[in-house]
Amino acid sequence: MEAIFNRRSVRKYTDQPVEGEKVEKILRAAMQAPSAGNQQPWEFLVVQDKESLAKLAKMSPYAGPIAKAPLAIVMLGNSDGLMFPESWEHDMGAAAENALLEAVALGLGGVWLGVLPFEERMDHIRGQFSLPEKVTPFAVLAVGYPDKEDANHFVDRYKEERVHYEAY
Repeated sequence: MEAIFNRRSVRKYTDQPVEGEKVEKILRAAMQAPSAGNQQPWEFLVVQDKESLAKLAKMSPYAGPIAKAPLAIVMLGNSDGLMFPESWEHDMGAAAENALLEAVALGLGGVWLGVLPFEERMDHIRGQFSLPEKVTPFAVLAVGYPDKEDANHFVDRYKEERVHYEAY
């Protein structure tokens, strides 16, 4: 539970690379997410090359943290064989949050950068990585060791007035 309460959007990182074992653990956590009918629509593109990260960061005016991160994980949805095509985005959201929580548990920080439904962002990623038509960019996770100023820490976000019992 500590990872859930300490996770926040981390946008500043040290230069320390993320070890391969940690990258695999993040991907394994993402793939443990629930999915409708166990369809598991996810694929992941791991980006660590500085030039590729800089180019990827140009997908939107809000994607600057990608250029400074040692790692980006491009979350991709593959439409092949989906039993519940209307649910793949929910599946991807669960996978993204699992990945971010595992990053925190490993002493890393990350930020979820939205791609879908913005056509210009999806087109940027499709073009940069020559994605097949059946694969749709969903989000990009920038991940790295947090800069001390931007580290994970608890912020109480509970708001009692947003909780309703039995009726609105």
